[in-house]
Parts: sequence; structure tokens; C-alpha cells
Amino acid sequence: MAQPKPQYEVYAIRYATIPDFVVSQLVAGAAAGRKLDIAMMVWLVRGNGHNILVDAGFYREQFFKQWHVTDFVKPSEAVKRTGVEPEQITDVIITHMHWDHADGMDLFPKARIWLQKDELQYYAGEAWQSRRTHGGIDPDDVLAAVRLNIEGRVGLVNGDAQEILPGVTCYTGGKHTYASQFVAVTTAAGIVVLASDNVYLYENLEKHVPIAATLDADSNLRAQDRMKQLAAGPQFVIPGHDPAVMTKFPHTDPRVAKIQ
Repeated sequence: MAQPKPQYEVYAIRYATIPDFVVSQLVAGAAAGRKLDIAMMVWLVRGNGHNILVDAGFYREQFFKQWHVTDFVKPSEAVKRTGVEPEQITDVIITHMHWDHADGMDLFPKARIWLQKDELQYYAGEAWQSRRTHGGIDPDDVLAAVRLNIEGRVGLVNGDAQEILPGVTCYTGGKHTYASQFVAVTTAAGIVVLASDNVYLYENLEKHVPIAATLDADSNLRAQDRMKQLAAGPQFVIPGHDPAVMTKFPHTDPRVAKIQ
């Protein structure tokens, strides 16, 4: 008989805000002029002897010159609000190589970094042969990923539906980047899906509208449908930047909500 999957606790950690973000850049077809103070989040998955961070946020100086950022706490400091030190993070799953999700991967000195194999190969190589195929990817982040791989700290996720740890499975997403992924986690409430930027806001799910920044809108909608099928309920598909995540679930800290 199959052994039951280990169960984890999942926490959303808000480490920054980007105010007045244009919603039409998040939700395809959204009305012009709508703006939203979007949440910058990472997610801690804790249990079974692991402290797993899904996405790693950003911290390098160039991003503060490019973006107006408020309420910033360095991601490695923000995770301490859950009682976990940066050195205690065992794994970091990078959903995609955009700067605000991948930049902090080198802040966690003992973590194994998990990336889709095709994502790393593409952005470490072919993407830079053209000016139009690496938007949102920062060279410093690519170099950090390559360096960590040379150090033997990168786990390459080879495609769809890969269980990288018991009860933690990576699925290929909706082409937000070349090979973006989302993460399904077994919890006491059932499967929680951490969509990251494969779903920006709850509005994408509620209206069944693709994200505005995708290489393939149809693939994004298919990914949304799949997330809903995998999750224990619609409330357990967690979008990447919706501030409502922090109000839908109980707080353990002003910046931390427990997904339950």
C-alpha cells in the first residue's frame, strides 16, 4: 500500500510592496487606469525535516533604482518572522527567473535551489541571442544560478509533475517565462497550489482571464484550470502578487499569513 504523503504547513510572507501597479499589466483586458498596490511575497513550506522557500524575492540595488518599492524587508530577514533563520532554509524552489522571484536565491547559504532544467538552460544561453527574449531576467541572477549550479547546489526539475520532495510537486506552468513552474504542496487541508506568477491576482482565477504577461495566453488558462483541479479548493490556489492573500488567511505576524 502507498504510504501517505508528509503534510506541510504553508506561510505567505510579504516582504515588500510596489504601489500603483497598473492592473492591465497583470490581468489581460483590465480597464485602463486601474492601479493596485501589489504584494511582493515568498512562501515558506515547513515540515518533514525541511524548510522550503518557494521563490526568493529580490534585494540587489539595481531594482530599487528601476522600481518604486515600499515596506521593504530583505527576504532573508523576512523569513525570520516565521521563526526560521536563513541558514535553516533547506530548499528554494524558483518558479521562474524573473528578478523579483529569483534574485534572492543566494541569500540562503545552505539551501538547494530547484529550477526547471529548461528555464536555466534557456536563460543561461539561447535567450541572450536576441534582444526580445529575456525581458525581466537580470544578468546577475543568471550568473548567480550558474555559480550555484557549479557549486553543486542546483536541482534541475526535468519537466512536468515532478515530485522533488515527498509531498512537494513541481508542475510546468502557463508560459509566463520560457519554462515557469508552480508548486503543489500536501497540507492537512489538502493540496495547496502556489501559483506564483502563473496567476497574478485572484481576479485572473475568478474571471478565468489570462495573465497579461505570458508567452501563450491559452497555456496560461490551461494551467489555471489544472491548478483548480489539483487544489483542495479554489481558495487554495495562491496567486503571486495579490495583497488579498494577506487578508484571506489568519496572520501569525503582520507580514505572515498561514495558508489553512
